[in-house]
Amino acid sequence: MAIWGLADLHLSTNVDKPMDVFGAEWANYVSRIKHGWENRVNDSDLVIIPGDISWAMHLRDALDDLQWIGKLPGHKLLLRGNHDYWWESISKIRRSLPPRMYALQNDHFVWEGWAICGSRGWLCPGDTRFDEEKDQKIYLRELQRLELSLKSAFQEGHRHIITALHFPPFNVFRESSGFTELLSSYGVKTCIYGHLHAEAKKTAYEGYLNGVQYIFVASDWLGFCPALLAD
Repeated sequence: MAIWGLADLHLSTNVDKPMDVFGAEWANYVSRIKHGWENRVNDSDLVIIPGDISWAMHLRDALDDLQWIGKLPGHKLLLRGNHDYWWESISKIRRSLPPRMYALQNDHFVWEGWAICGSRGWLCPGDTRFDEEKDQKIYLRELQRLELSLKSAFQEGHRHIITALHFPPFNVFRESSGFTELLSSYGVKTCIYGHLHAEAKKTAYEGYLNGVQYIFVASDWLGFCPALLAD
């Protein structure tokens, strides 16, 4: 009953959205995701998918992509990414998901002694792309959502926590942020994130900071194969 992570599937069954704009490494990526997944994940495992799941603009158009994921081995836990425009109310999404697929928002998910928490996240202050007028409000809102998620797990007595974010929880200079402070204060063991592609992948960080292990799980970084988080 292992736990895996794989972000940025960028499926586009009903949308004409080629991924080769991010480089030739995206060639045949859907079949590569399927192959890598099926060769690693068992039916009793959990795969966390932290965002950018489908290019669809509306939930009805994302259903084929969700069904495709649903046919892969294991249980799946979804979180929203910045390109998941189809992500409507959490209750509507949960009603639309295939069996053994779950969506996380402002709460937590328990799996084999682990609590999985998370939020979409956002650009952090100090990042070269951070626009205070545009980004500060969203950043603060995502901090609140992450704390709601962590607090819900903590209040139920969970102390072994994996957190999933779509955005990196720090800026390009790997400076501390409200996200990293929350992760440390709640004793999070592991934090996974995606979002970065092409040249931006060079700014990704993997390793330990203040007791938290950070793992970058963007699909193109991992060769489109899920990363093992816990076994």
